[in-house]
Formats: sequence, C-alpha cells, structure tokens
Amino acid sequence: MDTVAQSGKKTGLFYAGRIIGAILLLALSGTFFFSAYSKIYSDNAFDNFQWTFLDLGINSVIVAGIIARVMIGFELMLGLFLLGHVYLKKFTYKAVIATLIVFIVYLLLVILKQGNSGNCGCFGDKLAMTPLQAIWKNLAMIVTTVVLMYVYPIKPYKYQEYAVMGFCLIAFSMPFVLNGITTGTKPEKYEQVIDLNPLYKYQPAPTIDLRKGKHIIAFMSLTCPHCKKAAYLLQIIHRKHPELPVYMVLDGSPDHKKAFFDETHAENVPLLLYPHTDDFAQMAGPSVPSIYWVNDGVIEYKSKYAYYQLDPHYMLQWVNKPR
Repeated sequence: MDTVAQSGKKTGLFYAGRIIGAILLLALSGTFFFSAYSKIYSDNAFDNFQWTFLDLGINSVIVAGIIARVMIGFELMLGLFLLGHVYLKKFTYKAVIATLIVFIVYLLLVILKQGNSGNCGCFGDKLAMTPLQAIWKNLAMIVTTVVLMYVYPIKPYKYQEYAVMGFCLIAFSMPFVLNGITTGTKPEKYEQVIDLNPLYKYQPAPTIDLRKGKHIIAFMSLTCPHCKKAAYLLQIIHRKHPELPVYMVLDGSPDHKKAFFDETHAENVPLLLYPHTDDFAQMAGPSVPSIYWVNDGVIEYKSKYAYYQLDPHYMLQWVNKPR
C-alpha cells in the first residue's frame, strides 16, 4: 500500500512538473515571438534596432539591415524551437541562455555609453523599457530557462531534423518578407547654393565655418519625431566616425532640448540651438529634417529620405573624394 502511495505521489509530482514546465515554456517562447514581432512590424523600432549594428562597427546601412533581420529571425527560431520541443535539453535551452547573456552584455555597454535612459528597443515601441529593466527581464528569462532544464527535460522525438529545417526556413525568411530591405541608401544629387550667413548673424554662432569645406548639415526641429530619429542615427555615426564633418542646426524652444537629447543621445554631436525660425526656414526649406551635403556653400547631395540616406559608406566616400 505504501508502495502504491509513493508511486502515486511520484506520478503527481511528475505531472505537476510537466504542467508548470508547459506554462513556463509557453511564456518563454511567447516572449521571443513578441520581441521579434515588436521590431519587425514597426519601422521606427526596426530602424533603431538595425542602427545598433552601425554602433557595433558595421559601415553600411544595408549590411546592418541584413544582420538585424537575421537576428530577428534567430529570435523567431528560438521561439519556434521552444514551442515545437526541438532538442530542448541538447540545444535550445543552452542557446536561449547564451543569447540572453549576449543581450545582457550589450545592454551593460549601452548603460556605460549612454546611461540608463530611453527605450532599449527590446520590445520595439510596443513596450518601452530602459536598458536596466531589460537586463532584469533577461535575467528572469535565464532563471526560467534553468528551471525548465530541470522540470521539463523533454526527450528528443523522431525526425526532429525535419522540424529544424522547417522552423529555420520560416524564421529566417519572415523578417525579409515582412520588412523588405531598403536599398536606396545613396544620397540624391542636388546642386544648389545655400546661404549659411544667417547662422553667423547671432550669438552663439557655429565655432567652425560651415561656409567653407565639406559639411553634412542637418536642419532639425526639437519636437519633430523624424528629426529625433535622424539625430539618433547621427550620434551613432559621429561616435563611430568622428572624422565625418556632421553638424546639426536645431530649431525650437530650449524647453524641448532635454526631451530631445534624452531620446536621441545626440548632445555630443557638433550642434547649434538656433531659435530664429524665419532664418532657419529659409535655410532648411519647407520641411524637416533637411540634411544637406554641403561643399563650399553648395549643396551637392541631399538625404532625401532623411535617415535612410545617412549611410556611413557613402558619407566616407564623399568626404574622402578630392574636390
């Protein structure tokens, strides 16, 4: 009788472990699915994510975009592997932990460089999180995975290699299908003289003469969402390539300056807060951001689609090209 009771108790614990494990597994896979979805379905979130790879040393927006889509595909793959119980103990649990550790290291570097402010982009713009909050989230996911390794060590089933191939095909193709690569990253030719003298009518004025030599001048408003995206990208490019002559001219009330820099981290880019709206509009044109590639007072190129045509590859080519 004692044996039966012990057997029943063991069976009950077994099924309890399976139920708890199934719930944790669904939560873990769902987190990876939501993370991938939140980036791929939002142009704003995806742009910030792909620009991360420019910050890591990639010099091409197109290459950064490919890497970003592969990374999102990897998240989808992990979610599918968890949901499909594919090599859980042999591969998937270990891959999840390794991936989360890499994310934590990256987030720590972000905090060291930029502080614990703004949205880390882990869940795109669907759920804003600071880098520190994201670290705690990743640690919780690691703990969940470790628990799963003990309470939910499902043995491999037959023909899993076919599931692997199918899941990988789906996961790595979806980001490219749902958010195609933007190939038009080369700036548009634009021959026009620009009068920059109004920048020197007032004090403070630029400490460099933007009327001479090559300069990539970005006219932006402190409250414009697209300007904030352009400024966020420019600060990455400036940190990685300080030799590029980037300069920002910002229109707006000083009251909006803190919010602008909290979101863009662009306070270290050479800039001028220029609250003279009429003169600003005369130089910038009818809309912002207006980003001009100026050579001795002549606009040679224009980043027509703003941040999509701020590619370090072409910027370096232009700067190094003999006059």
